[in-house]
Amino acid sequence: MSDSTSQTMENATVEQVCQAAKAAAAGMAATTLEQRNNCLHAMADALRAGKDQIIEANTADMDAAREGGTPAPLLDRLMLDEGRIDGIASALEELAALPDPLGQVQRERTLASGVDMQRVSVPLGVVAMVYEARPNVTADAAGICMKTGNAAILRGGSLAHHSNLCMTRILHDAAVGAGMPKNCIQAIQTTDRAATDELLCARGLVDVVIPRGGAGLISHCVDTATVPVIETGVGNCHAYIHASADVDMARDIVLNGKCQRPGVCNALESLLVDDSVADQALSVILPALHKEGVELVGDEHARRVAQSVDVPMGEATEQDWGTEYLDLKMSVKCVEGLEQAIEHVNRYGTRHSETIIASDEQAGEAYLAGVDASAVYWNASTRFTDGGEFGLGAEIGISTQKLHARGPFALEALTSYKYVLRGNGQVRG
Repeated sequence: MSDSTSQTMENATVEQVCQAAKAAAAGMAATTLEQRNNCLHAMADALRAGKDQIIEANTADMDAAREGGTPAPLLDRLMLDEGRIDGIASALEELAALPDPLGQVQRERTLASGVDMQRVSVPLGVVAMVYEARPNVTADAAGICMKTGNAAILRGGSLAHHSNLCMTRILHDAAVGAGMPKNCIQAIQTTDRAATDELLCARGLVDVVIPRGGAGLISHCVDTATVPVIETGVGNCHAYIHASADVDMARDIVLNGKCQRPGVCNALESLLVDDSVADQALSVILPALHKEGVELVGDEHARRVAQSVDVPMGEATEQDWGTEYLDLKMSVKCVEGLEQAIEHVNRYGTRHSETIIASDEQAGEAYLAGVDASAVYWNASTRFTDGGEFGLGAEIGISTQKLHARGPFALEALTSYKYVLRGNGQVRG
């Protein structure tokens, strides 16, 4: 970080980072919407101006990742180029255009005592983000924290270490230059895993931890943390082809959901299809998936259809039904109808994103009502489960839990509220 703004935190301990964030949070809570929006524009400008530094740092990460045998989908998540950096910067500008999440009067009334009561939205305070090989999360999390008046502590994965630190330096210096408190955006700079556990247990200094990554990372954070956690979820997402489905529509939705970006949490991992139309539907969809390089595993009926159209398909195991592949691999199961499809999804899904392809209105509505997930679609791709697509601005994650946030979450989830009461001398009898 630059000498003028944040060199003092270069070799700081986790406790020192948390203490500095706590101090910054008090100043963040006092900022105006204009100040926070100006900060976001300054951060976006700084990312574009610093793109060469960011790409250089990212190249070091990419080279190390390739040498370590990192799978292609993870390399795709890790990679930054000029276009992606511009997209990250644009997301910050889109955040600036959104309404102020703070100071919103959510409820008001005059009490029997005559005291006027309001419930008003306020920042959470210090938000710690723990994430894996997605350097775009560095900017998304920092930007959402700035918009919501929170101090940000960023703990990125070692795979994106150089990218994350470079972006954090740029973002912090831009924010402070725009008038935000010093140390409002910080990174845990050591790659020592013990530092993550220390951050997870910084109760009293950190107000909330948000893990974003694979099942192992999320489980570790939930099991270890003494700080409250907003749990982002893995995505074992299903497409169900109902007997009434338009096969061409089903093919397009399945290809988009599986192949556009297979390494993301809203990508499809499993395909369900009604027995009554399996031969017709799978004879169209399986060759299309195979052409895109998708490895297929399935039940007996699905394998029989695959063989008839000369598409390789292995035998699916019980483990396959519950696996988030994050790769060009998909399980295929034939079901007896809507009820069995819903039962399968609710048993093996991860409450992330699920879709039905059907022209039958009753079936579509029954699926929407019966499936327990944060986002349930009818005749649309699960790839739309995204904060930007939902009009939330840059998201900070997709939650599969039911308390505090569910589905793509951003500004609103990083606020709390307090009761503000105004009287004229009332005392309680």
